[in-house]
Amino acid sequence: MSGRTEGGAVECRRRSLASLPIALLLLSPTPAFAHASDRGHVLLLPTSYYLVGGAFAVAASFLVLALLPADRLERFWRRRLPLFTLGDDARTAASLISFAGFAFLISAGFLGSRDPLSNPLPLVIWTLLWAGFTLLQGFLGDLWSWLNPWYGPVRLLLRLTGRGDEAAWRLPPWLGCWPAVVLFFAFAWFELIDPAPDDPTRLARAAGLYWLFTLLAMLSFGYGAWARSGEFLTVFFSMVARFAPLVRDERGRLALCWPGAKLLTAAPLPASGVAFLLLALSSVSYDGLSKTFFWLGLFGINPLEFPGRTAVIGSGSFGLVLTFMLLAAVFLLAVVVGQKLAGDGHRLGEATGLLVWSIVPIALAYHIAHYLTALLVDGQYALAALSDPFALGWNLLGTADMQIEAGIVAGAGSAWWLWNIQAGAIILGHLLAVLVAHGFAARLHPVPARAALSQFPLTLLMIAYTVFGLWLLATPTVG
Repeated sequence: MSGRTEGGAVECRRRSLASLPIALLLLSPTPAFAHASDRGHVLLLPTSYYLVGGAFAVAASFLVLALLPADRLERFWRRRLPLFTLGDDARTAASLISFAGFAFLISAGFLGSRDPLSNPLPLVIWTLLWAGFTLLQGFLGDLWSWLNPWYGPVRLLLRLTGRGDEAAWRLPPWLGCWPAVVLFFAFAWFELIDPAPDDPTRLARAAGLYWLFTLLAMLSFGYGAWARSGEFLTVFFSMVARFAPLVRDERGRLALCWPGAKLLTAAPLPASGVAFLLLALSSVSYDGLSKTFFWLGLFGINPLEFPGRTAVIGSGSFGLVLTFMLLAAVFLLAVVVGQKLAGDGHRLGEATGLLVWSIVPIALAYHIAHYLTALLVDGQYALAALSDPFALGWNLLGTADMQIEAGIVAGAGSAWWLWNIQAGAIILGHLLAVLVAHGFAARLHPVPARAALSQFPLTLLMIAYTVFGLWLLATPTVG
């Protein structure tokens, strides 16, 4: 068994809020800090049975769905359990509180400890926000629309200036969410390629500039317009929230539904939306791939003598782009071949825009697999850092001196349950993706035989991606 320790850790994927000002940040030299999640541990286990079993499970789900009557599947997705009504009265207040917390974290980034494991800014943004909050979005619904740090300030500024909701300028319809795609790519580059994304001062500067840029864009083009087109966190979180088993109608009435049911009510995504979802999945896949002995060996790098992130900026940038292009090409090929097999006259854009929604369960599954150890270990560091945000000896939450239990993810017993949760999440995500894709296929092709034929190439892609994801969990990696 091969252990993952602090010196040879698998770097878990985390995201910061800094996308736009990367060029500005690179102008000033900063030390390369270790990533906050390097204290996590994932032990290597044999995976041959998991690889075969995972592939078989996805293939079997396709066969079962192909034989299942379409009306029964439709009734399954439509089931709802009414709960209660939740109004929007407190939304502005919740966002203003969130903004105050964000400003507090930015101050801690500038004035607090230089250690990324002691400063709350990188721990909250990367562990609690990106790793943890994404899961809440996927399981509880669109909390981000209430807690994002822009809605409240925008509403307050519009009220103070006497402006209505009418925007000064309008975004052209053809723009779609391409600004969000560009910002998300810049954000992924900063997180995965930049030499020091954990430096608290660097992160505080970047996050503050991004918040200001987004505020100005929302004041110029309207909150809703820019949130849908340019604010990449809002675009990402809103897509993930469609998987949640909670649905809220236009009157604020909440109801329980099956996970993924809201995906099937979505309209076809434009080309920019398709690119965004594929980029979200490909970037987390590259995060795992870039640390493998296999990938480093392609560039002549000895993984046992890893030279650091600065030495692999070129190959890292190339890999990030290549992974996205390969996934996009294979996905589009699967859709094109599937439509040809079905022999239907549906436009390729409509089929692609609908079927790409099946990526959401897979992306959420990869998120769980990548961030499980970060949540378990770095979540403890975050609690301790929040008690003493400015390194002044405070103990606001009574957790400043808490003992960090890194052993919770170490040892043979922990390795067994960690592996099974991670592998199970990936397999279950692909099973749900097949289920969602089949629902869209029935919507595109009312004839069951044609719907099943249209899904055959996409199912093969999902089987391959299941095996790839399990391989990433097991193959040797470096920190």
